[in-house]
Amino acid sequence: MGFFTTSVSYFAFSALHLVCFALALAVCGLYGQDISSAQKEGKYSDSKWVYAVVVGALSAVTCAVYFVPALLRHSGVIGAAWNFVLFILWIALFGVFGSMYIHENAEGDSGIRRMKSAVWVDLTSALLWLFSAAGATIYWWRHRDHRSQFTGRAHV
Repeated sequence: MGFFTTSVSYFAFSALHLVCFALALAVCGLYGQDISSAQKEGKYSDSKWVYAVVVGALSAVTCAVYFVPALLRHSGVIGAAWNFVLFILWIALFGVFGSMYIHENAEGDSGIRRMKSAVWVDLTSALLWLFSAAGATIYWWRHRDHRSQFTGRAHV
């Protein structure tokens, strides 16, 4: 029974991180287009767009690491804390670009429409990392090392 529940939780976390991985790559592509076009025109890369690509890359690397079963299972409270840090980074990204593009009128401009879509991808990613942090915290809480109350030597 223990193997069945472990594999179900692993597959649930893997499915969640697969979606997070796809969204992170999408964000890297959406914001990377503007960085690439600015570089081709000889202009500087705006720090907001570089921040977006860095957050997407951090998320993608984290998801790739979490695809290894032993690392996900033994990440513990550090993994839950890192997932919460990624949630904070995604929320900041959503706040920065949301304030710039949510109320913007696209008027047929494909670049603004793309950025408006990217803002909602940012919000979705932030919420998924929040779910991942909550799930990892619950998993850690239920599977931490319990000791007996009086002597502390026995595993309960």
